[in-house]
Amino acid sequence: MTLHVDLAHHFGGFTLQARFEAPSGITVLFGPSGSGKTTVVRAVGGGLTPDQGRISVGERVLCDTARGICLRPHKRRIGTVFQEARLFPHLSVLQNLNYGRRLSKYDVPQKAFDQMIDMLGIGHLLTRRPAGLSGGEQQRVAIGRALLSGPDLILADEPLAALDGARKAEILPYFERLRDEVDVPILYVSHSPSEVARLATTVIALEEGRVIGQGSAREILGDPEVLPLGATGAGAVIEAVVARHHDDGLTELHAGDAPVFLPRLALDPGERVRLRIAAQDVMLARSRPEGLSALNLLPGTVAAVHEGGGAGVIVALDTVAGRVLARITKRSVAALGLTVGMPCHAVVKTISLAGEGPGVLSSGLKPPR
Repeated sequence: MTLHVDLAHHFGGFTLQARFEAPSGITVLFGPSGSGKTTVVRAVGGGLTPDQGRISVGERVLCDTARGICLRPHKRRIGTVFQEARLFPHLSVLQNLNYGRRLSKYDVPQKAFDQMIDMLGIGHLLTRRPAGLSGGEQQRVAIGRALLSGPDLILADEPLAALDGARKAEILPYFERLRDEVDVPILYVSHSPSEVARLATTVIALEEGRVIGQGSAREILGDPEVLPLGATGAGAVIEAVVARHHDDGLTELHAGDAPVFLPRLALDPGERVRLRIAAQDVMLARSRPEGLSALNLLPGTVAAVHEGGGAGVIVALDTVAGRVLARITKRSVAALGLTVGMPCHAVVKTISLAGEGPGVLSSGLKPPR
């Protein structure tokens, strides 16, 4: 099932023009504050009637201004997950879940209910009330309630924004399971590159009310022409597989044909991961550098040189591991004589296992030196 959105809306000096498709999986609306993410979500959810537009899920039309169709929110079959869990405080977890179950137009069989409980890991919480749950546990219950309502679409409006690093790390795996196991589109709002890198099936990059890019996380985050958070938020995503664990405490991953080393990861050989490399944590060298403590050196070719308005430049490098971005100065570009097609090496100072672990959402894992 696919969500189709084609909107045009103007208010208070701001104009939104957004056209995109969101297939099953997690489609992230990504961009800075004021880019139009919330307006899109309100229009899809029924809280806003656009000046012009058509919104449909599969063959079911939610809004078509040309035909005078605009279903009210409770008629749209949409499950919602907000920053706050919004559970009923006087009800137990089981009673909150059963409330969602009663909203469904389907008869939710007990087997499906039990599978959902298992997927979210909330079986031991059923008799407790929301006040006795952590923020991450509350969000998992809220996700369960949304799923039990039998939605055609799930809206997740910055669901991790109110959680600290530890709670974010707790709940991210459950959104991954939603992405991989639930066959409905999930429209997910975020301005966190790490969340996008880890979760997104599709990314819709927004800037000043316009869609400036649409594609996979790897494509959008690795495109120097699409920087919705500006140069300071630039960074690329590469995919890797755990190869082996070494006796000296390192884990070796293979990204394409390149070995990548991180401090030991609690993952089994063969497991696949996404890695995020922030552009500010990459140095460039014309030839393979010698005498450095950094272990992660990626040979490649300059694919693009994108100049901004200041002293900085984003250089895109196609490496054996995938697309990598480097944020350096115009002076460094001139000194190295960088041009498209030139061989070059990326010296990676910091890699983060995308969205993994407390604190890693912002700072990343330091590769060994």
